[in-house]
Amino acid sequence: MNYCFNDKLEIVGGNRLFGTFKNQTSKNAVLPIMSASIMTEGVVEIRQVPDILDVKNMKKILRKLGVKVTKKKDSLLLDSSKISRFQVDENLSKTMRSSIFLLGALLSRFKEAHITFPGGCKIGNRPIDLHIDALKKLNVKVIEDESGFFFDGRSAKPNKIKLKIPSVGATENIVQFAVKLKGKTEIFNPAREPEVVDLCNFLNSMGAKIVGAGTKKITIYGVDSLFGIQYTPIKDRIVSGTIMIATALTKGKVTIIDGCAKENESLIKILSSIGCKIDLENDIIKVSREGELKNINIVTGYFPKFPTDLQSIILPLLCVAEGNSKVQELVFENRFLIAKELNRMGANISLSNAHTALVRGLSAPRGRTVKATDLRGGAGLVLAGLIAKGKTIISDVHFIDRGYDHIEHMLSSLGANIRRVCQKQKSR
Repeated sequence: MNYCFNDKLEIVGGNRLFGTFKNQTSKNAVLPIMSASIMTEGVVEIRQVPDILDVKNMKKILRKLGVKVTKKKDSLLLDSSKISRFQVDENLSKTMRSSIFLLGALLSRFKEAHITFPGGCKIGNRPIDLHIDALKKLNVKVIEDESGFFFDGRSAKPNKIKLKIPSVGATENIVQFAVKLKGKTEIFNPAREPEVVDLCNFLNSMGAKIVGAGTKKITIYGVDSLFGIQYTPIKDRIVSGTIMIATALTKGKVTIIDGCAKENESLIKILSSIGCKIDLENDIIKVSREGELKNINIVTGYFPKFPTDLQSIILPLLCVAEGNSKVQELVFENRFLIAKELNRMGANISLSNAHTALVRGLSAPRGRTVKATDLRGGAGLVLAGLIAKGKTIISDVHFIDRGYDHIEHMLSSLGANIRRVCQKQKSR
């Protein structure tokens, strides 16, 4: 992706979305799969990799560790046979939260790992206490200093682990470490997200023995080694959900190929209940809307409940619905950063606390200059711009680029009046 140093998106609202959209591969599936590739000395080929900023940063992190990363059309070839380091680069780690996924993989490969405090979007406290507590139950020694955490897994042994909350990151780290830990490891109350299941499928394809992914208990039987494979990760349910909501917002009619219908069941139920027409055929989703939208109350949660990643994105839709809607955010405490910017565009959103927003409907958005503060909040502002009167300008587009493969191309191909504006060329 070529971009400019101070990227902005300009959107002229009012166009309805029509056409066919082919979904991209999942960001949240690709990143842990990239990290897990270091668990084998064989070559791993990951196919249909999206051109997003998080993938580019993960490539940089892997190269710093000694992984040979080669791009082949839309595939990545990862050769970890000469990997030489178990310390994640501090500066690169701060660019993305997903660097924490390397913890389990590094421990599996080296029995040691040094992780600095990971970065990413400022959507609230995302502690790694769950990771640390779980690894300690596997007899991993953990030392914390000003540079981060040092993990020593040379005396590790399998155990039963019950997670306090079904954390995706903690589940994926435990799975990766336990794959080559002799004996049987059991995870109770694991994350059941499709991306966790996909990571387990990827590891099983490499020779791992993991049972129960997507259920309330995952069992890992340790193996001696893994081998290189070719693998195509799952599609992105959040990107598909974004297009579904954008279509509903603009009173459009869009067909989404590889739409993750099963994975987006909670969203589909909500859209259907408030006035959208949804037709499903295999994994093709047809979305349309003609009439007005009804209000609704939404509560986010862990899969299969309504995903926190879609909460910021659906807020603009609730702003134009009839009546008042309430949104309760039960995963992250700072997911409502977008509310301030939406209110500047004419929305009427009030926060009773860090976890609850009241959205007063029938607020006609107006084009303004606004700022993306996180990945999904930035996408939500883009969607608000699609129906705003006049021109909307969004700065700090790098947040959006973390997870959307050219969001301006996605939407303009469906008829939106959106373009990327930049002044200074820079490659990434």
